Amino acid sequence: MIFGRSERGKPPVEPVTLKILVAGGFGVGKTTLVGAVSEIRPLRTEELLTEAGRPVDDTSGVEGKHTTTVAMDFGRITLREDLVLYLFGTPGQERFWFMWDELSEGALGAVVLADTRRLEDCFAAVDYFERRSIPFLVGVNCFEGAPRYPTEDVRQALDLDEGVPVLMTDARDRESVKEALIGVVQHAMAYAADRREAVTG
Repeated sequence: MIFGRSERGKPPVEPVTLKILVAGGFGVGKTTLVGAVSEIRPLRTEELLTEAGRPVDDTSGVEGKHTTTVAMDFGRITLREDLVLYLFGTPGQERFWFMWDELSEGALGAVVLADTRRLEDCFAAVDYFERRSIPFLVGVNCFEGAPRYPTEDVRQALDLDEGVPVLMTDARDRESVKEALIGVVQHAMAYAADRREAVTG
């Protein structure tokens, strides 16, 4: 039977739903990425940046940013008739990191967005997913005017394991984002298969 289609009048099979996190530093493009692919109106929890927040919200390199996510972004994309991804964009600032444990519950994997102008801002996300054995890939968001580096240079700068995929991504472009999401699903499935094999020997 083909998933999602009825057979002899039976109701269609429910699609598999997977949870993917979108993480990274402040101003790296998480909200933009979720909005670029979501087939529903994305839930956004953005607030205007204020003078009071300037000491904690470092806007160097993203001076044009005037809002910040204070809870999460949420969107949904149907990759196939039988496969739906729910996207949860995490807040980037350190003061909201307490929410990450709850958001990561049940997640299949994550996309860590990186900005080559502020590469150190994604260290915390990389470390978080490594420590919790949550498979992830790094999507280097190609900002206009930002220096471009080979993916291997980015891998070395972030001290990533050889198996962690690194992709060039445009968070504004639907097809580019879909490629990253498909990549993280494939990586997570391979990661799970490797762990099963390691356990069963």
